[in-house]
Amino acid sequence: MPNAIPPLRRFAGALLAASLLCGHSIAAETAAASTPATQSPAKVLMLGSFHFDNPGLDAVKHEVIDVMKAPSQAYLDALADRLAAFKPTVVLLEYNPDNEAKMNERYRNYLNGSYTLERNEIYQIGFRVAKRAGLKSVSSFDERNTPNDGDLWNYMPQHEPERMKQFEKLIADLSAEFQRDHTTLTLQGLLQKLNTPEEDRRNKDLYLLFNPVGAKAKSFNGADSTASWWRRNFRMYANIQLHAAPGARILIIAGQGHTAILRDFVSIDSTIDEEPIAPYL
Repeated sequence: MPNAIPPLRRFAGALLAASLLCGHSIAAETAAASTPATQSPAKVLMLGSFHFDNPGLDAVKHEVIDVMKAPSQAYLDALADRLAAFKPTVVLLEYNPDNEAKMNERYRNYLNGSYTLERNEIYQIGFRVAKRAGLKSVSSFDERNTPNDGDLWNYMPQHEPERMKQFEKLIADLSAEFQRDHTTLTLQGLLQKLNTPEEDRRNKDLYLLFNPVGAKAKSFNGADSTASWWRRNFRMYANIQLHAAPGARILIIAGQGHTAILRDFVSIDSTIDEEPIAPYL
């Protein structure tokens, strides 16, 4: 019987199969046993936001609430106090990593009183919280070198115009809804709405609308375009992981389109726990 498995190999194979059926590997058990019980996972607090200075780069267009008015400023001061109570050891912000030195020069100037906070949420929330938490610097976790591989916007109008019309209607409806929200809700109400499971699901669902574009032709323009957005967020999450040493407390402030996806990654990452943001808002 030349194909017979030697008894030792047969035993090892059966043990491996049994461990896989139980949902974990021997290596995982060994790693767990060697991890000191005193080590706690890194903890993240994730705030999804709209862009306070609204550069108009997103597909959904609307005029945003003026966060520089007194009621919003009072709320931002109180919000910063609550977020600082999380006791972050690092504040991660969504800005171009090429600007790291410039942003931290601004932050140091803010600490010594020579820089007035600009409208962007990076400053209005990120700088405020970092100062209250006693941090000497802030950090970017953004990643922008992820080109759109799908060529979606050139392909869809020419080859799938009906789906393009469907997408344009959805964008128009969302733009109208967001405009109503920014006209009728307070800043607190806006942030509370953005940081709900329903809004996270709706944000991600938008990408599934055009995911099948090009599938029939086997060009997969929609799927490749969607993958490029997830790839950017995977890279951003990798930057979060660099800071996620045991016991670290990480405050993340980014556009809600990012946090909707990043929360999924945290939920399956055994090394990081998420602190719910709702009680802080």
